[in-house]
Amino acid sequence: MKEFFKIMFASMLGTFLLIMLATLIGIGIIAAIVATASSEETVVVKNTLLQVKLDKEIADRGMKTKMVMGYASPEKTTGLNDILDNLKKAKEDNNISGIYLDLGEIPSGISTLDEIRDGLIDFKTSGKFIWAYSEGYTQKSYYLATAADKIFLNPQGMIEFKGLASEMVFLKGMLEKLDIKMQIIRHGKFKAATEPLFLDKMSPENRKQITELIGDIWDKMLTGIAETRKISKDDLNRMADSLKIQTAADALKFKLVDQLVYKDELLALMKKQMNQDAKKKIQLVTMDNYTSAPDTRKPRTGRDEIAIIYASGSIEGGEGDDQSIGSERISKAIRKARENDKVKAIVFRINSGGGSALASDVIWREVDLARKVKPVVASFGNVAASGGYYIACAATKIVADPTSITGSIGVFGVIPNMEGLFNKKLGITFDWAMTNKNGDFIPVMKPLTPYQALLIQRDVDNIYDVFTGKVAAGRNLKKAQVDSIGQGRVWSGSDAKTIGLIDDFGGLTKSIELAAGLAKIKDYKLIPLPEQKEWFEELFDQITGSDPSAKLKETLGPDYRFYQYYKEMREMKGVQARILMDLTIN
Repeated sequence: MKEFFKIMFASMLGTFLLIMLATLIGIGIIAAIVATASSEETVVVKNTLLQVKLDKEIADRGMKTKMVMGYASPEKTTGLNDILDNLKKAKEDNNISGIYLDLGEIPSGISTLDEIRDGLIDFKTSGKFIWAYSEGYTQKSYYLATAADKIFLNPQGMIEFKGLASEMVFLKGMLEKLDIKMQIIRHGKFKAATEPLFLDKMSPENRKQITELIGDIWDKMLTGIAETRKISKDDLNRMADSLKIQTAADALKFKLVDQLVYKDELLALMKKQMNQDAKKKIQLVTMDNYTSAPDTRKPRTGRDEIAIIYASGSIEGGEGDDQSIGSERISKAIRKARENDKVKAIVFRINSGGGSALASDVIWREVDLARKVKPVVASFGNVAASGGYYIACAATKIVADPTSITGSIGVFGVIPNMEGLFNKKLGITFDWAMTNKNGDFIPVMKPLTPYQALLIQRDVDNIYDVFTGKVAAGRNLKKAQVDSIGQGRVWSGSDAKTIGLIDDFGGLTKSIELAAGLAKIKDYKLIPLPEQKEWFEELFDQITGSDPSAKLKETLGPDYRFYQYYKEMREMKGVQARILMDLTIN
């Protein structure tokens, strides 16, 4: 009987392994077929319109994989880098007659839209047209639409035009109900990242900085709208204050749009604009598909390279991925670019509100080493603040959009005291046996002793001192000056230039041009780093459970930010250099 079970289990194991092997081979065959199909060049015929529809979150860098039902597929996703390159490509493509902005809600930051808007305005220098249409413009999509030659709106549509508001989530009440006490040790009177844990509304200092921040962003948006629509900023503000734009007719009356049309009427007008037969279908190519269209531009033949290192997400120790900044992975990418003689300059693209102070310092070290042998240009996306600014401050030059969120030079530590939750709410108690007085350091099931709190405060103060010292050295400022603009204070890119935290305004394109100029090169190739995983590696990670976030993000949609907020709080280790938690601008 024993031998029978032995043979039976061996047979079952062999069958299971064969099934697994067959499954993997099947997935591989399907993947190869799909990958081959998706890698084929897109054919663009004469008199084609490039359709720009930005209804998905726009990452700084396109990925080799696309999420389908929460899992990776071998279809590339389009990033900001692809969009900007496609606009340049379409500008010189004789088969592209113009651009159709098909707009609705755009779940991306203002700085990202600013870069795309600049790309659209540059496209217009080719003499080709841009038309925008929507059934309902949000403030962000309308701002982008104002780069168009003509703006169309559905007769029953609307335009959101009310000014900006910033929303923060506060957890004080929930923590009190759970009897959890958050022990907060910080340096910087403006370090509002911890305020949601002990306040139920913004502090006066926080309200001041956020009001000024969104004021700068709104002013930048109004300036752009005023220039292209020929409406004064005062008139635009009056419209927003009194909520004058309630209907499509209001938008037309106050010249925010050029014409009210239904979709079929728009298509008829487009055909006329393109001198096309009214009975023929308009040829459209989407931004995603245009990425694989032939490039008619003169290819670069030089041996010189500029490395673009993409760093997005929370800063943490370890490897990280395309959605988080792992100190090991990013440091390795910077080191690789530094040691490669073909790479003449580095563009360090940052989109991060910070994270671990230690991980930030590890990355800072590599940036400092790199800038001693070749130009390093830090390029800020929607946000590069706190730890995100820490990793940039050693760069040769720093470039940011006027609407980029930056600064927040400050640090903090958070140690939860869970004693009340477990003891009073759940009836669970804890006891300790220790060889030394502070063997329990750092405790989370009882309060810190005054001595333990003092030690953590010293650590926080020391890291702040190091942080401000490195900013002072990198930006050629006095340490006292950095302290005066530090203290955790958040700045817009516009103010950051005035106080010396950045060097110039611009996006990724401007940063690349600046890097080339500093390196004194003209014919160069762009090398994106870190190297991305192949789609099969991503899929394997998700199937094996090592990367569940993609599926969760697709399931939760816009509410994913609350999970992310919880996750970042839960994973905080050591002293943090981090911006405001869950800062949302509407």
